[in-house]
Amino acid sequence: MNWQEIVRIYLTDYYALNIKFGPILLGAFTIFIVIAIFRLIPKNKWGFKHDIELNVSLGGIGVLKIKPNHELEQIAHKAWTELITRKAGLKFDLENDVINEVYNSWYVLFSEIRNLVKEIPSGQIKDADTQKLVNLLVDSLNKGLRPHLTTWQAKFRKWYDYKEKKHKDKTPQEIQKMYPLYDKLIHDLVLINQQMVAYINELKKLIS
Repeated sequence: MNWQEIVRIYLTDYYALNIKFGPILLGAFTIFIVIAIFRLIPKNKWGFKHDIELNVSLGGIGVLKIKPNHELEQIAHKAWTELITRKAGLKFDLENDVINEVYNSWYVLFSEIRNLVKEIPSGQIKDADTQKLVNLLVDSLNKGLRPHLTTWQAKFRKWYDYKEKKHKDKTPQEIQKMYPLYDKLIHDLVLINQQMVAYINELKKLIS
């Protein structure tokens, strides 16, 4: 058999059917197997990373694509851990949650995310995808949480402190429902909370 033959079928001296595949067919079959294996195994198992699309409604951030690397994944994991373990990352319970506790959680979150960003080495933050993640983390606070806090926090806390002294027999949940603009405040708070929970789920995509 020479290299130009694709397949050769013949009878042996003992009338047995014999099939031989040529180098071209064997090579094509080998390439096919390699390609199939490559497609079946996730790219990140080979060490390759692909762009991950995040759709973030919080703060009107929108859609962005980030290609993670090891360092970026570490930053995302730290941020995700801060978010998921705090009140800010949990669904707001209309009957049991206390608005002031949510605001306290948001305040601490601002501080922790700022510290996380400060800890990123200057050389690493120059990476384009790392910069996208940093902008996402900062925008989620400044564009997502800050507008609500600016509108409602100071006014509500002042009102609440006054009412708490007058209604010592009532629970915090009962007092906060007496707030004249409670329905508007809580509508905005629940909306931000839902967007925050969805944002946390999107951020998790960056963690392998």
